[in-house]
Amino acid sequence: MRRRDFITLVGGASATPSLLWSLAARAEEAGKLPTIGFLGQTTRSAASEWVAAFVQRLRELGWIEGRTIAIDYRWGEGSGERAAEIAAEFVRLKVNIIVTSGTPQILAAKRATSIIPIVFATSGDPVGTSAVGSLARPGGNVTGLSTLATDTTGKRLELLREVVPSLRRLAIMGNVGNPFTVLELGEVQAAAAALGLDVETLEIRRAQDIAPAFEALDGRADALYVCTDALANAARIRINILAVGARLSTMHGSRDYVEAGGLMSYGANYPDLFRRAGDYVDKILRGAKPGDIPVEQPTKFDLVINLTTAKALGITVPPSILSRADEVID
Repeated sequence: MRRRDFITLVGGASATPSLLWSLAARAEEAGKLPTIGFLGQTTRSAASEWVAAFVQRLRELGWIEGRTIAIDYRWGEGSGERAAEIAAEFVRLKVNIIVTSGTPQILAAKRATSIIPIVFATSGDPVGTSAVGSLARPGGNVTGLSTLATDTTGKRLELLREVVPSLRRLAIMGNVGNPFTVLELGEVQAAAAALGLDVETLEIRRAQDIAPAFEALDGRADALYVCTDALANAARIRINILAVGARLSTMHGSRDYVEAGGLMSYGANYPDLFRRAGDYVDKILRGAKPGDIPVEQPTKFDLVINLTTAKALGITVPPSILSRADEVID
């Protein structure tokens, strides 16, 4: 069984406001379409579904790539240093808006410019990491959508324990170079303690740290919670291969990890967040100030299970979990 929304980039917008077209016309007269600098966390292939959702929403709003707007895509490949280079390049190119996602990428863009509007499609805790002043009044040149939701980490651990009822020892892997991941690590540790679980924390800062972290674990865990960030996303296939080899059930924050061989994920629907980021871009191109547009939170959450991985681990997923899953990959 597999239920998945497919996004088809067809059709255009109807009844487009005259202001929108006048903006595009003025830009064309100046010899340049309004330009979005798209700073991707990882790679184009990894983010293809997210990009499709974003571009489709822009089309619905009348911003058609190559006709009324230009999008300059650059990919950070999980590197904070690369994100900083891309952000600086977008500033030199004088793009109209920078669109990005992930705390290190947002902060890199914010450090690069206090003038060009920045829209983030995902951010774990934009207030806690000082990306914005507040959710209601972001201030400055940054706004977007947060993935932060009450007790998401606790819900993930509860779901994981339903699938692995023998769970007593939990390993948590996170990139401690990411300010939000440091916050998430603390939340997971607290949630695990409340459930009476023993915890092993695997701190990583680069892809080369992943294999040694698994080696150091040496059988001292029953399952692995992977904190979501660009580094982990770029290495998600490798992490899941090593986890299966170590007989570790994995819990992730988004479906792309499960599609890459993880056991399960629970979290915000990322394509929906990227789609909603298109609305932010539209408002700013119409003249709204990013600092005046409130940061919104997720409205759609997905539970995704990979039955192929469950079989490889010798796990039988309870029917009660399967019936609640938004997608089951087999």
